[in-house]
Amino acid sequence: MLSKGLPAISFHIVDSIVREKNYFLSNLFLKFSGLCQIKVFSNNFGTAATEIFNEFLTLDDIAARPLEDLVVFLVDKGRDHFNDPNATAKLLQDAVRKSYRINANVNDSLNFVIKSCLDNIQYLEKQKKISEKTIANEVKGFKNQFLCLTSANGIGPTIAAGLISEIGGISRFDNDNALAKFSGLYWSEYQSADFKAEDTYLKRTGNEYLRYYFIQAADQLRKYCPEFSQYYARKFNESKTHKHKRALVLTARKAVRLVFALLREEKLYKPPAMKGDDGKD
Repeated sequence: MLSKGLPAISFHIVDSIVREKNYFLSNLFLKFSGLCQIKVFSNNFGTAATEIFNEFLTLDDIAARPLEDLVVFLVDKGRDHFNDPNATAKLLQDAVRKSYRINANVNDSLNFVIKSCLDNIQYLEKQKKISEKTIANEVKGFKNQFLCLTSANGIGPTIAAGLISEIGGISRFDNDNALAKFSGLYWSEYQSADFKAEDTYLKRTGNEYLRYYFIQAADQLRKYCPEFSQYYARKFNESKTHKHKRALVLTARKAVRLVFALLREEKLYKPPAMKGDDGKD
């Protein structure tokens, strides 16, 4: 059986990255509220965005820089990835103008917190890559299951290894419903007469690690697999509340059926014919 240790530590690392990024963003808003409200960068964890806190100690330091200097800074730190660095520099200046100014003592503390968060995130990202490489080596002993799962575009080595280790042998489950219940991907329904609640709650039982891997698989499948992309979009549009969350969890339930079939039948994923693929409706 594939060890649960490596997928579990990978789960822990990813969870830590999410928490650290959320903590970073909450402190970033205190220091540089405009950067959180105006989309200056596509990613506030990118190199150019994070280098701002090494180059400039205060917002006034940014405000004092001529536009031309900011453009040079962005081109250098962004490695020429900006389509229009001049426009980005102007957005940065606008974000500075619209940001609240804070006390100098508080600013020093926030600088320390923000830089510490960025160091932690950088370290955790490196550990994540190491764990993924180690997992890829370990799953070589489960080649058939691994190949079956990764044949679906979107299920990568880490997710596949996590699913294999937490399922522990597909023969344990009679059908995909049993596997879904084991992972906690089933719902309570609130229904009375002709009323059926929009909010039905996911059961907080089952294997939380396996549930995590199914949800991660669903999130990747919806991006790279047309069958799941269409399903996610349909469920997103049908939902009245919590659109993304509901659609993603329902897509995860669909992923359970896929994983069960791939492992039980030991077959590679074959995308179903989409409407119009064969000239038929």
